[in-house]
Amino acid sequence: MSHGTALPATRMSDATLGLWLGLVGVVVFALTLPMTRLATGSVDAPQLSPWFVTWARAALAGGLSIVYLLVTRSRRPTRAERGPLLLSLAGNAIGYPLLLGWALRHVPSGHAAVITALLPLATAAVAAWLMHQRARLGFWVFAVLGSALVVVYSLLRAAQAGHGFGLSWADALLVGAVLAASLGYVGGAKVTPTLGAERVISWVCVMALPITVPGALLTWPDQPIATASWWALVYVGVFSMWAGFFAWFRGLALGGALRVSQTQLLQPFVSILAAVPLLGESLNVMTLGFALAVVATVFMGRRMAAPPKVSR
Repeated sequence: MSHGTALPATRMSDATLGLWLGLVGVVVFALTLPMTRLATGSVDAPQLSPWFVTWARAALAGGLSIVYLLVTRSRRPTRAERGPLLLSLAGNAIGYPLLLGWALRHVPSGHAAVITALLPLATAAVAAWLMHQRARLGFWVFAVLGSALVVVYSLLRAAQAGHGFGLSWADALLVGAVLAASLGYVGGAKVTPTLGAERVISWVCVMALPITVPGALLTWPDQPIATASWWALVYVGVFSMWAGFFAWFRGLALGGALRVSQTQLLQPFVSILAAVPLLGESLNVMTLGFALAVVATVFMGRRMAAPPKVSR
């Protein structure tokens, strides 16, 4: 009888710790949107190119990763671990920052925050697919509802801008960024239990160095860049690409990727609020309203994430 009561307590402890670590990661990642916008600038006032930001931030994280792996005398990934690491590399080190950087040249970070609010739902869907984690039907109903809200928001914004009722190509970039990040998150979470969260993201960044270092050198800016843009690049390199994943990957592994991914429901709020002092953006009522609606669907979806309880 005592054995039967000990296991649930351990799982509850891991789940709680996973949620807290996930929340830490969300706060770090929430600043990625305004910081990336600050680094790349806008179409009218461009700063660092999205290509350079993508390569440079991963190269900076790769340099820190080499130091970390050497100091901690970390082992090399096994053959079985390399596949998920490559998936995380493609999604988190290249796909997400590149697509996000291009999109933020054309839309405010507050708009991008609404689109990327779908990331927890996308991550949960990928976790259910690749990690075989189950959820109730209600969870997926709210996932579809959240997607529909984002599409409606994009259509209304396009109409306001005089582009007619059609999706902007920048929205397609943001959706691609969401898919890339969700695949990368789950890939990293799969090998965190055996490799460790810190080593997962460090090996991802080191494995990417043969691509990111030449890419950064080839796309190095040849025009004057504002100091604030360089500092924004440092943030996305040190925190968004590296340190934030220490908490995030471990949280996904401990608490379950399907559930912990839903802590990102707070990310749109933090991103939109941070853009006000960092970028001077205003709190658009329509954007904030849709953000609240999307976050509500994610919250309700999280409540439906667990399989139904077995009645006695």
